[in-house]
Amino acid sequence: MSRLIQLSRSALFRLPPELGRPEFDLASVRPGIVHLGVGGFHRAHMARYTHDLMNRQPDALQWGIVGVGLIPADERMRQALAPQDALYVLVERQDADECATVIGSLADILYGGHSSAAVLAAIDNPQIRIVSLTVTESGYCLNAATKQLDPGHALVVHDLANPRLPRSAIGVIVEAYRRRMSGGQPAFTSLSCDNIQHNGAVLAHAVLEFARLRDPCLADWIATNARFPNSMVDRITPVTKAEDVSYLAERFAVADRWPVFSERFRQWVIEDDFAGGRPSWEQVGAAFVPAVAPYELMKLRLLNASHLAVAGLGRLAGYQYVDESLCDPSLRAYMSALMDRETGPTLLPVPGIDLSAYKIQLLERFSNSRIKDTVDRVNNDAPVNLLIDPIRDRLASGATVELLALGLAAWMRRVRGEDGEGRPIPVVHPLASLLKSRAVEGGADPRPLLAIRSVFGELSDNQRFVNAVQEWLTLLYGVGAKETLSQARRRLAF
Repeated sequence: MSRLIQLSRSALFRLPPELGRPEFDLASVRPGIVHLGVGGFHRAHMARYTHDLMNRQPDALQWGIVGVGLIPADERMRQALAPQDALYVLVERQDADECATVIGSLADILYGGHSSAAVLAAIDNPQIRIVSLTVTESGYCLNAATKQLDPGHALVVHDLANPRLPRSAIGVIVEAYRRRMSGGQPAFTSLSCDNIQHNGAVLAHAVLEFARLRDPCLADWIATNARFPNSMVDRITPVTKAEDVSYLAERFAVADRWPVFSERFRQWVIEDDFAGGRPSWEQVGAAFVPAVAPYELMKLRLLNASHLAVAGLGRLAGYQYVDESLCDPSLRAYMSALMDRETGPTLLPVPGIDLSAYKIQLLERFSNSRIKDTVDRVNNDAPVNLLIDPIRDRLASGATVELLALGLAAWMRRVRGEDGEGRPIPVVHPLASLLKSRAVEGGADPRPLLAIRSVFGELSDNQRFVNAVQEWLTLLYGVGAKETLSQARRRLAF
């Protein structure tokens, strides 16, 4: 192992030629963005776009990213990347096609889990014109049913009591705006990169509501001066595994404590509404549009809802990976039918997108044999609203929900926390204990779970929907996922 090259700025010239590296002067990168939630997805997506732009445009070096972790799990990220000068290797794969690149767009990496003082000081820099975030839906401190700020959330309660040293992403953003306002400095743009429908609007509402609880004048200043563009992001990025680190060492003789592996495909659609300028990301493949809603709805309904439905059924069928699940003809046919018959018809027109080709591409992406994306990652990361929202739309229009109900029934069977053989299934959710107890209580009867209004809202009042879920849930408990899918194919002809 002594022959391994420890990744750092000083070691770049010793890297093998087949490993891409920054073509710009790393010493000239200056912070222009602070990003909250510097996980694998951010490093495969926004940081990659910014790196590519820096390779192309010298003036893009003013948009270096200060990566910030706010939760305890993020401390390991800083410990891994700081000795590497915030460099890391991104490996992009589509079946046999592979490309590996050292990404150099991170100007620094901070951990604010113990104290947000250094994070706030970084945002105080007047050259910081964008604060972006990828913190998942749970990081917004929202009520699950209303999608609005939850004043009773533990982090919100803490941050209102300790507003100058907040712990939540929302509290950090609001305090940073207060410091800008007090110092007579211009507001920055808050850019959500999370998989939440209308993510910019959701972020704006949470920030403004929190600010109003602190100081109505602060809320008014933010509403007048700040910007919260909606965006749609897309790139499948599995959690980095120990074998990924080993592969990189064996393939390139590089020691990287936390590389990132992703698919080759990437997409970023952003509303062009920024307070103090922005990088020219459109020069490296991003799309700036007047309204992102049609694109984000397309992705949420076709990709994300399919991902969750396939992962839930795949887990119950005994599969470990998404690509493995898509090798099952019944699951592949189910995903196609779900998109064509139920989720696809809920979409708005999407300018410039061939939806038939997009759906075929999704099947290819999910089947990518080099992206070992686990069904557990999808099941634990994806909010159940990805299924609930299109169900609500379909029910409101009087349309069928048989296929969506099957996906939701799989979710309900899975949150019991064990499979048909009694083997444990990991369940990561803020209400995991309640979900498990209700799933055990109800068994094939979905009503105890559906009675959790903070998750399912009023859906339990729709008997047609309840009956559909109960029918599939009964089959899942009785004959298992594979036989349930076989019966579904015969009954629904997909």
